Amino acid sequence: MTTVAAQPDVRGSRRSGLLLGVAFMAGLDEIVFHQVLGWHHFYDHSTSAIGLLSDGLLHAAELMAIVAGIFLLADLLRARTFATAFFWAGLFLGLGSFQLFDGLINHKVFQLHQIRYNVMLPPYDVVWNVVGFLLLVIGAGMYRRASQTTLSP
Repeated sequence: MTTVAAQPDVRGSRRSGLLLGVAFMAGLDEIVFHQVLGWHHFYDHSTSAIGLLSDGLLHAAELMAIVAGIFLLADLLRARTFATAFFWAGLFLGLGSFQLFDGLINHKVFQLHQIRYNVMLPPYDVVWNVVGFLLLVIGAGMYRRASQTTLSP
């Protein structure tokens, strides 16, 4: 008796990578810039206690996203439908999406916090957003390459 190979789950693999990418970048931001360097809190327009609370809520959301992403990944692996290239593309898209959303929306539109205070801010903003954009470009390129490989005969 032969078994039919399961079709790779492109959407699920991409979704798992995207969720983990967003969560990893949120975690990196929260641990490095909020805790280790102490440059800012997620919400800086109140007391230190509120700043710490907002960091804790961000950390909790990031951990829930990591758990959800791992459950999605485990399900794909169990079903043998994991599409590696789409996962990696999703991961980089998630990393870049969080970085750019944080840099443009949280920092500039909502003004929840700045990257760093009491410094000349534009260089920090440029580096922050360029890194996010580059991660998105890498993810988009990986996704395009994976799509072309998958669609090729």
